[in-house]
Amino acid sequence: MKKFTLFFLALVFVAGAAMAQNSDKKWAIGLGPGIDYNLETESAGFLADFYLSRYLSPRFDLMLDTRVSFDDPGLDVVNPLLNLRLKLFNEDNKVQPYLFGGVGYMWDNNDNGVNFDAGAGLKFPISPNTALFVAGSYVKGIDGVRSVNGVASDVNDDHVMVTSIVEFALGAGKDSDGDGVKDRKDECPNTPPGVEVDEKGCPLDRDGDGVPDYKDDCPDEAGPASLNGCPDRDGDGIADKDDECPDVAGLAKFKGCPDTDGDGVPDPKDKCPDTPKGCAVDADGCPLDSDGDGVIDCEDKCPQEAGPASNNGCPDWSDMTIETIYFDFDKAELKPEFKAELDKLAEQLNASKEYEIVVGGHTCNIGGEGYNMKLSEKRAQAVVKYLLMKGVNNAYVGSHNYGESKPAVPNDSMKHRKENRRTEFEVAKIRK
Repeated sequence: MKKFTLFFLALVFVAGAAMAQNSDKKWAIGLGPGIDYNLETESAGFLADFYLSRYLSPRFDLMLDTRVSFDDPGLDVVNPLLNLRLKLFNEDNKVQPYLFGGVGYMWDNNDNGVNFDAGAGLKFPISPNTALFVAGSYVKGIDGVRSVNGVASDVNDDHVMVTSIVEFALGAGKDSDGDGVKDRKDECPNTPPGVEVDEKGCPLDRDGDGVPDYKDDCPDEAGPASLNGCPDRDGDGIADKDDECPDVAGLAKFKGCPDTDGDGVPDPKDKCPDTPKGCAVDADGCPLDSDGDGVIDCEDKCPQEAGPASNNGCPDWSDMTIETIYFDFDKAELKPEFKAELDKLAEQLNASKEYEIVVGGHTCNIGGEGYNMKLSEKRAQAVVKYLLMKGVNNAYVGSHNYGESKPAVPNDSMKHRKENRRTEFEVAKIRK
């Protein structure tokens, strides 16, 4: 008997190098020696305990536990039990108390039948792969008859058993995502294949910004997830690595650079960053000045015709002298030498329609007053018609006849009367 016990103990401690049961390794076997104390006979003996265990949940295991008790001169009890084990603490604790109980079938020297047990114990994880159990239990025996020296008596084989078990698991443990960290300890069990992880099974995050390195475009600089982990110093929503102006908030269409005057040319390329809103600009961001007069087009009332800023970019005709057109005695036909002058005037009027003109017709004092009034009208109309023929809009040209009432010089000589047979451009004003 003692030799068998020593052999059994040696087997237990050799098996102690195997793996203990946990949520990764759901099947386990345990074996070890113990002491059986028979409450009826008040005698003690050795026992051997072997069980097969199945992990059910973080709180429960199911065990098929077989105990064999030896009492001189031989085998006394064989008692397989189906026990439910309740784990009181988390399976990763250094010391794990538990309770257990169940039903079984007992064979002993006297009889056999159904029985039950209940007990408590402690689990001591020795390593990630090994655990030691120490347990004490009360085993309710079966009623039987014992004959001693020819005298028969009723007995009830109740027992108190103390066991020490080394448990090891069956299988290597599950690693669902294949990252080298078993599911039981893997806080990120769905890590994509090939991603480098830490000891908890979670993808590495070197800069600690909450974006794992494998998703982080800037793994060594902290940044928001919205920018794939890259920083944005100016807060314009454009990652610094893509931002040509990383310290000044700007627009995505200008690669993160601002356009202060809103002319469509970003500030770093804008040679005129203060262009008024709405003004057309060139490639350098400067306002267009089509006529080159120094007044930008968006402020120039005559953008195609040079003029001073004092006149809103339009030609200033207020000081302009238009030649007087002279006529022969009692005539209203234009002389060839004055048509060239009218051609220049028509060209100017067609180029800029910011002015209105009035042609005044005049005569000398020869002839009746009524006759001279009509003659002056004909002379004024002759000029107007010529200008209209040259394309001048009739909305901008008018006429007025004065007859002999406004002589340029006294009608006291032939020479002076010749100077009074004329038309003059009386009015030149800016149209509002």
